[in-house]
Amino acid sequence: MIALENVSKAFGTKSVLAPTSLVPAAGRTTVLLGPSGCGKSTLLRLMVGLIAPDSGRVLFDGLEVKPDNVDDIRHRIGYVIQEGGLFPHLDGVDNVSLLARYLGRDRVWIEARLGELSGLVRIPRELLQRYPRDLSGGERQRVALMRALMLDPPLLLLDEPMGALDAITRRQLQGELKEVFGRLGKTVVLVTHDLQEAAWFGDEIVLMRAGRIIQRGPLEDLFARPAETFVTEFVHAQRADPRLAAV
Repeated sequence: MIALENVSKAFGTKSVLAPTSLVPAAGRTTVLLGPSGCGKSTLLRLMVGLIAPDSGRVLFDGLEVKPDNVDDIRHRIGYVIQEGGLFPHLDGVDNVSLLARYLGRDRVWIEARLGELSGLVRIPRELLQRYPRDLSGGERQRVALMRALMLDPPLLLLDEPMGALDAITRRQLQGELKEVFGRLGKTVVLVTHDLQEAAWFGDEIVLMRAGRIIQRGPLEDLFARPAETFVTEFVHAQRADPRLAAV
């Protein structure tokens, strides 16, 4: 599906990602975890082709992502950012269907897909007539998820999609998203700085620090087999119960 081979990235003189390789498991949820500035969002932007690596390669289904094919590849990737990133001048329907309309999809197909997705993410169709400013934070994220899923992409990327939500809405949306991931069986890569959220979603957790992958594997390894002192410090800083019974 998606593979990063020794990719690195710097902005000016500042290195934000050391040479890094990563192949998220197909049909599973991989969580990129770590403090702010560790490089996890940079990895996600490399995957979706928003930025190009300074070295190494990004592969999608074995094909290297390059300027001449990146647009076609993006059509096979769903991408959700914090606060949704909806276009403020478009209502929910037009936000969700924008790319499908641009690609010339049939109106009947678009309407059917809108109905299917509104049921999947649990947002009433009438709310899709509203503009983003008239939607709650949770509603905007549901619309953003619909937009990401509109073309039924095999790969879904989410960059701290619940970071701006209040605790109650965040908890509710976490439960709904996990159900959606389970039903669709897509390859998912999710970025978060929250260990509990990583534990809730992640089949595999990739812990990063200062542009490097420090440890990857199941949650239990972070507690029982930390790769270095930072892993233990990160876990303790979040005051997490090793069993994460609250998840």
